[in-house]
Amino acid sequence: MAQLDVEEQEQLDQIKAYWRRYGNFTLLLIVAVLGTFLGWNQWQKYQQHEAIQASAMYDELDQAVEARDLSRASQVFADLKKQYPQTLLAQQGAMLVAKLQVESTQYESARQTLAWLLSHAITDEYKSLASLRLAAVLIELKKYDEALSVLEASPSKAFEGLVADRRGDVLLALNQPSRAADAYQQAWQMLDRQLDYRRFVEAKLAALGVVAAQGSPTSPVAPAASYEVGPSQ
Repeated sequence: MAQLDVEEQEQLDQIKAYWRRYGNFTLLLIVAVLGTFLGWNQWQKYQQHEAIQASAMYDELDQAVEARDLSRASQVFADLKKQYPQTLLAQQGAMLVAKLQVESTQYESARQTLAWLLSHAITDEYKSLASLRLAAVLIELKKYDEALSVLEASPSKAFEGLVADRRGDVLLALNQPSRAADAYQQAWQMLDRQLDYRRFVEAKLAALGVVAAQGSPTSPVAPAASYEVGPSQ
């Protein structure tokens, strides 16, 4: 082996000194970095596996709803919300099951399903949609005060017009036509002028002998899918 020159020897001594002083720390740091990298990869794989499993379960739920098999749909949804409660698929599944429960006049079951959705929703939009549908079910159950309370807690500004409309439904069920008309008027002004549902609100006003007051919408328009909020939805 060739003799090291003075400069190379000094560099080698510096490396040896560094390693004696910081070697253990450096090893720990390398292990930590590798551990983090491997852990992240494992987490990604786990998340992908969870998504595949939840998707398969949701497909089974969707098929049961299409077949109007409420017993099977309820069973699959129970598994879905137990195993994957914080997924978007679980929330969509709750709406599917609640819709079938309402259509089967299983209002108390629909109430429980939508109450679960309301407490587990991961976005304000889903919370507001759950509030609207739950309020409709509570009207069927004649739990009007509870329905108003649920609507008051609706968090999304984009749903304000629909919330006002549903509030009008509750007030009308309470035999308070004047207050119901005020709520419908508010809803009519908030909803987008090109929205078909706005004409339905106008018809409610007309049935109460009230002409819709001209005005501009004052809140953002909710997503189109959200307008299916009646008791049969």
